[in-house]
Amino acid sequence: QVQLVESGGGLVQAGGSLRLSCAASGRTFSSYALGWFRQAPGKERRFVSAINWSGGGYYVDSVKGRFTISRDNAKNTVYLQMNSLKPEDTAVYYCATPKYPGMVATMSMNDYEYWGQGTQVTVSS
Repeated sequence: QVQLVESGGGLVQAGGSLRLSCAASGRTFSSYALGWFRQAPGKERRFVSAINWSGGGYYVDSVKGRFTISRDNAKNTVYLQMNSLKPEDTAVYYCATPKYPGMVATMSMNDYEYWGQGTQVTVSS
């Protein structure tokens, strides 16, 4: 059974940094894309970043230049390094992975089958 566990969230001042981790188990991780989404209070869950099985990364415009996604297949873990954090980055952050191997990472929640429980990121002004 596929499981995703996020960690690394917390409270940080604006301009600070956090690194989120998503540890995967239950499959050969290296063949699958991973995505990060976030959901702010009272808002819909939205795409943040994703990385292909081959390592190519994608970002929503609002985090480009501030966030970096990476993966360590040996550790079955994907990371989201978040720098220059802003109050509007406050949200619960979720990682997700598709059902099938080799799928290109997308921005659509519908393309992701398995989800973690989320980790809270709070950025104070």
